[in-house]
Amino acid sequence: MRIARARIDGQPRIIVDTAGATRLAPSDFPDDALAAIAAVRADVAANWDTIDASDLELLAPVSGAGKIIAVGLNYVDHAEETGFAAPERPLTFAKYPSSITGPTTDVFVPDHLTQGIDFEAELALVIGRRCGGITPATLDDVAAATVANDVSARDVQFADAQWTRGKSFDTFTPLGPWLVTSDEFNLAASHRVYATVDGELMQEDHTSEMIFDLPTILAFVSDGITLEPGDIVLSGTPAGAGGFRTPPRYVQHGQTVVCGVEGLGELTNRYVYRSQRTQ
Repeated sequence: MRIARARIDGQPRIIVDTAGATRLAPSDFPDDALAAIAAVRADVAANWDTIDASDLELLAPVSGAGKIIAVGLNYVDHAEETGFAAPERPLTFAKYPSSITGPTTDVFVPDHLTQGIDFEAELALVIGRRCGGITPATLDDVAAATVANDVSARDVQFADAQWTRGKSFDTFTPLGPWLVTSDEFNLAASHRVYATVDGELMQEDHTSEMIFDLPTILAFVSDGITLEPGDIVLSGTPAGAGGFRTPPRYVQHGQTVVCGVEGLGELTNRYVYRSQRTQ
């Protein structure tokens, strides 16, 4: 099944796509994609009204996350292009949940702070139940997968040494367009991950090329750390991001970045410098 959030009459509403039909949750249904998954499995959603989702404005498919845990240098070619040695264990960092934005909204760049803005297409996992802490999490604890763009201000990222601030400015984590559950998206299979800038292919690889696979990532990030429903885990990006090219090719004001994962869909976000924002 697929779950999304859409803006309808100015309010966020849940929509589900299952059994060949797209249905709109009642207006009093919680703004909670995980609750929608449970409603579908309990056969409650079968009575919801059908809707044409083709023209809807989709929002980020999760309304909030307690934690965003990201993994760096997790594709062989990406580690090589950065000049860093391939990590011996997952290299993790945090992103602030306030950085989450929708699959088609603008990414607002604080260009008074950065001139090195970049993109990273990633497969993201959304945790479905409380797990980890004592017993490491597994794929069974994942509610769904989606696409993420780990937007990065490279100059801030590397000047700070710690990566969090340079990857956590507002709108720096586009997510969506849908949450896709394991009945439609096999997390154990290999999937194409890619990114384009103004139509030019910049990143392309397959998840089979990850240094650490999804079970390893989940076990590592949850060992001693409790994961809560709605927490998000980003699994790393392939080679080809602009900041590691020679010369670097940072995203400029007005350019559009598309990030996609085969079987999950695409994000399409225009990058807008705050100094040139008109609205």
